[in-house]
Amino acid sequence: MARDGVYAKGRLKREEILDVALEVFSDEGYRGTSLRTIAARCGLTVAGVMHYFDSREDLLTQVIVRRDQTGRPLERDVPRTLAENVRGNAGRPGLVELFVSLTAAARDREHPAHEVLAQRYAGLCAMLREDLLARQEAGEIPAHLDPDALARLIIATADGAQLQWMVDDGASLEGPLDTLLYDVLGLPRP
Repeated sequence: MARDGVYAKGRLKREEILDVALEVFSDEGYRGTSLRTIAARCGLTVAGVMHYFDSREDLLTQVIVRRDQTGRPLERDVPRTLAENVRGNAGRPGLVELFVSLTAAARDREHPAHEVLAQRYAGLCAMLREDLLARQEAGEIPAHLDPDALARLIIATADGAQLQWMVDDGASLEGPLDTLLYDVLGLPRP
């Protein structure tokens, strides 16, 4: 029984580290954040922080997982909720930078983020596909559109908008996705 308490404490400390890291990356950005800052805010050393993660890349990957967990759940009205989450990223540019950087690094199949992000995309595609199929059956969007291809297009638009937003001061984070969802596909605006 004492062992369960030790494990519970460890899980709680890991969760605290992730919450602090999410806040620090959000405030200070990917390049501006050091593990020392995260460790200090958690009352740990860098080695103490790393005790809870396999590597720095694993910590960064888990921060993105936590970011997704803190957004609005994509259970209903998936396209609109995705658009709201992307819009919310405007207030967390450091996390957008981390996501984009981590996604690029995850091209390497050995990177800790590779499998996590691959599963994230597969799950998001599946949720969007189901939502789009239901909309096709309800006559909300044209039945001739391939829901799998459309799901990938929606994700590509969201990710591409985030990439452009990082380097183009005139780019809108939510504009491209809103245009696709509401103007091209004709979904009702919120």
